[in-house]
Amino acid sequence: MYDVLIIGGGVSGMSCALLLGSAQHKPFAVDKKIGIIAHQKASSLQDALFNNAYGIPAGKLGSDLLTESITHLQQLYPHIDQISGEKVMKIEGEVGNFSVITNKNTYAAKMVVISIGAANPFTIEGLEAYVIPHQKVIAEKNRIQLSNTDHKVTEGIYVTGTLAGWRSQLAIAAGSGAAVATDILTLWNNGVHVQVHDSIRK
Repeated sequence: MYDVLIIGGGVSGMSCALLLGSAQHKPFAVDKKIGIIAHQKASSLQDALFNNAYGIPAGKLGSDLLTESITHLQQLYPHIDQISGEKVMKIEGEVGNFSVITNKNTYAAKMVVISIGAANPFTIEGLEAYVIPHQKVIAEKNRIQLSNTDHKVTEGIYVTGTLAGWRSQLAIAAGSGAAVATDILTLWNNGVHVQVHDSIRK
């Protein structure tokens, strides 16, 4: 049983995973089981080139970021399970007891974070009731989002990045994933607000 299972290994999903991983020594997070299903064949990062993203050197390829972020997560936070080569087909259940069904396995999770792109059609069965037209993309692009309030779709299910209704910018997607991570950490901390920072002074 995962305490949280992230679906999608792009910018917002990895940002969420990294921040959750960095809280590993906090008393409220030390025993939490975290996983990420990093299926990335359709990631928009595959063709991206970054010249205008804060903290990223000009000319950085999105395809390099994909592989580097996987290594980053493995090296710094190996307690997070990375599941590769699987595609999520269906989500069923309720908060505290979700079943995430892939093309190969079924995983149990207390909470789920959906961090895939906003392409239409939406291919994860069980969430169709929350699919709406994307609110910040021109209609001709035919993009969708999941209806949500501050990233929360329903109890125990969060959405990040473009699928949460944000514009397709790396900095926005990364911030969206980090925001969800801090919300989850706050829940684990009994509602006391959480931020996680590293410092050269420590």
